[in-house]
Amino acid sequence: MSEATRTCVGCGRKAPQRELVRFVAPEGLLTRDETRRSPGRGAYTCRRPACFERAAATRAFSRTLRRNVRIPLELSTETWLIDKDH
Repeated sequence: MSEATRTCVGCGRKAPQRELVRFVAPEGLLTRDETRRSPGRGAYTCRRPACFERAAATRAFSRTLRRNVRIPLELSTETWLIDKDH
């Protein structure tokens, strides 16, 4: 069985789902889905801060999640985004 592939909404790179970070927006507030099991639509980004920031700046989260999304400031500055391998 092959591994699921997802696309980063920031840079467009396709990667195995385990390499990307999943976000959901219950109640319209963007949050990281650490369990990857939250119901509803999900949007994925690479772990690079530039990908997250590009997705936020171009409203890619809102388009992908099909709703207006508010992005908390602290979410974009968290250290989990940094991935030295990418």
